[in-house]
Parts: sequence; structure tokens; C-alpha cells
Amino acid sequence: MLLPAEYKRYQKHLNLPEVGVEGQLKLKNASVLVVGAGGLGCPVLLYLTAAGVGTIGVVDPDVVDISNLQRQVLYTTNEVGKPKAKAAVAHLQKLNPEVTFDTYSLAFESDNARAIAEGYDIVVDCTDNFKTRYLINDVCVTLGKPFVYGAIHRFEGQVAVLNHQGGPTYRCLFPEFPNEMEIPNCNDTGVLGVLPGVIGTYQATEVIKMLTGLGEPLSNHLLMVDLLAMSFQKIRVKRRADAETLAQAGLSSGYKPAKSAANGPQKIAPQELANRLAAGEDIFLLDVRERPEFDICHLEGAVLIPVGIIPNNGKRIPTDKPVVVYCHHGIRSANVANYLHTQFGLTNLYNLDGGIHAWAREVEPEMEVY
Repeated sequence: MLLPAEYKRYQKHLNLPEVGVEGQLKLKNASVLVVGAGGLGCPVLLYLTAAGVGTIGVVDPDVVDISNLQRQVLYTTNEVGKPKAKAAVAHLQKLNPEVTFDTYSLAFESDNARAIAEGYDIVVDCTDNFKTRYLINDVCVTLGKPFVYGAIHRFEGQVAVLNHQGGPTYRCLFPEFPNEMEIPNCNDTGVLGVLPGVIGTYQATEVIKMLTGLGEPLSNHLLMVDLLAMSFQKIRVKRRADAETLAQAGLSSGYKPAKSAANGPQKIAPQELANRLAAGEDIFLLDVRERPEFDICHLEGAVLIPVGIIPNNGKRIPTDKPVVVYCHHGIRSANVANYLHTQFGLTNLYNLDGGIHAWAREVEPEMEVY
């Protein structure tokens, strides 16, 4: 039951007929593990704590760093050098003393991941490295637990609810541990400070929806967000028949990066593409942005098939010539290239490194940009 103080604290939730006392009790009785207390973890932890999730686990082996405060809004300058997990919980307890916190100031690794995760209803992936991300997937799949995936890069982010009620897993999106085509982390490329706030808030929303039964969870879809264009696109993803097998194999693999597959998507630099086009090579240019973005600028001869309708337009993409996929900064197009390879078996795919923004900077400086 809810305590008198909780009736006051959660009054605005209780006023929502879709939540009410029953929904708030579901939150109170739930447990959520948040892996990563960085840019994504901060908003996730703040909103789940404020919402009254009964038990929250916080996993992070790192310490607060001055260069992270631009986006990790849970911490203060005088906490630089302190363990993130402990510093986060200290703030969160002040926000909501009704919540119980489990603090893990350690890395989420193969030898402890299952023991940590099995005690929670939902896992939230707020990590910034592929090894931990694949480990979260594989542990959750073998335990039969849903998890909420989030990722950020420069100005773009992704969100998905995975392994939920027979829905797709992370390996259904990206079956193998990444090769050099995959996106580097924000330490290498930078990130707009507000981006993890946006994506992390979406992750927290999906957790609350699943725990209370509100709305439709973002399962069976990958949501892609571009803050510069303020565009939001969803691509449908199906669960692979071998999802469990891939997870089991992953747990015993050691998570070593795979070499780039000979027939998998490859990166192509803007200047290389320009040279090949100038030489007269027949290349299919696939623009996966939205129409307003396309109208601002696009490559001559490009075919526009926005991300959201790619699944229904796979047959429009040729198999007998190189296909170069591009978007604004190369993130959405990398996802589409991987999707076309895994879902349609295409082996003639290239992703334009840096997207049309890099093309404008390096090849066509007179092009209008946004």
C-alpha cells in the first residue's frame, strides 16, 4: 500500500486515471537495474527515482570527471574524482527517500552480470561501450528479461525496448560484435550535452510504461532521433529465430571485436565517393532522411527512401551495383545499411562516413547545410 507521504508525493500520477493508485503501486513494487550512470544514466535515474520505482540498482565503475559535467547533470563540480554510483545514489536519496538503492561501483562484466541482473524486473542500458552493451543483451536474453537500449552520437540518438514479450534483441539489430564501421564513443567525437537528456528521458518513459502497462512499449521498433533536424524516425525490427543461440554464443565468446565481414556494409569517405562518381561508376545513392531534410540538400541523383519505410521498400534497392546509403551525419544510414544486410541479405552496401554534412564540408562546400 501507499503511505500518506507517498499519496502527497505522487499526487500528479494518482490524478491520471491511466496510472492511479494501482499504477503507482506497480512502480513501488518494481525493481530496475540501470547499467551506466553517465550521460544517459543521469536522466534515467532522476526520473525513475522521482516516479517512485521501489528499488533501483546503479552500476558504474567510473568516477566523476570534469569533462563529463557538460551532460552528466546529476553531479556537481565538487564531486569530481568521486565514484559515480555512490555520488549518484547520494543525490537520488535526497530526491526521494522512499526509494531503495543498490550501489555497484564496479564494472558490469561476464563474471558478475548474471548475478547482478537476475534480481531486477527490467534492465536499462545506459552504457557507452559495445562490450557491455552486448553483455547486457546476452544476459537479459538468457534470463528472459526486457531491457531498454539507448545510444548517443554527436547530435543523434537511438532508443528501443528489447527482448520484451518475444520482441527483437540487440543482436537482431546488430548480430555480431562491431567492427571498425561502428560508431565511436563521445570521448572521440563529442556529443551535444542535451542529447543524452533527451534519449535518457525516452528510456525512462519506456520503463515506466512497461511497469504500469501504459500505452505501447517501443518494442519491435528502433527509434532514431536527430536533434539538428529535429527528426524522429522508427524502423521496424523482427526477432531473429536464432536470438537465443546468438546470446548464448556471445556469453562464451569473450566479446572480441569481429573483423569486418567481406560482404557486410563498409564505410566510404566522401572524397572517395566523389572520385568514383566523377569516374562514371554506376552507384545507387540511397538517402534515408526525411523529405524536409532532402529538400534542403541532397546528392544529385539520390533516391529518397526515409528510414521508416525502408522495411517495405527493400525491393527498390538494387543488388547489381554499389549502394551508398547516407543521412545527415552517418548514424541513421549505418543502421539502415546493417538492417539491409541482416534482413535482406544485401552485400553491396556502403555507408557514407559523416553523412551529407561531411560531403558538404569536404566535397561541395557551396551546398546548403543544416
